[in-house]
Amino acid sequence: MKRKRSKRSRLRGRRSCGMGARNNYRGKGTRGGKGMAGTGKRAGQKKTWILKYAPDYFGKKGFRRPRKEKPLAGINLDDIQQKMDKFVEEGNARKIEDGFEVELKGYKILSRGSPTEKLVIKASAFSEKAKEKIEKAGGSATVI
Repeated sequence: MKRKRSKRSRLRGRRSCGMGARNNYRGKGTRGGKGMAGTGKRAGQKKTWILKYAPDYFGKKGFRRPRKEKPLAGINLDDIQQKMDKFVEEGNARKIEDGFEVELKGYKILSRGSPTEKLVIKASAFSEKAKEKIEKAGGSATVI
């Protein structure tokens, strides 16, 4: 009887040697990598798994920066006296027995000019000179 030639020798020189697609003839077959390997932008083979079990995998995450506090607007003492009628109309000021009580949230009171009447001012900040001038005229400066 003639000896049968081995399959291996018959397949020698052929592209896949009888193993079909070259990526699945050895080891883990068509697994497609370990863990999350191959799950990038064009992740065809694992996209269904990702969409089902890790839906937030794609897209940007990042974080929001904390909001900065707005800088205080400066207003001088002489501007306050000039705009007193406007402040009263808006409800930011009211007339008291010998002067005005003004509430200016978001403003820093600066020292240009000098008050001619008693001012009770409530504001977010005061300069040192402005505080002195207000108290010298008989008023008071309170930080909100």
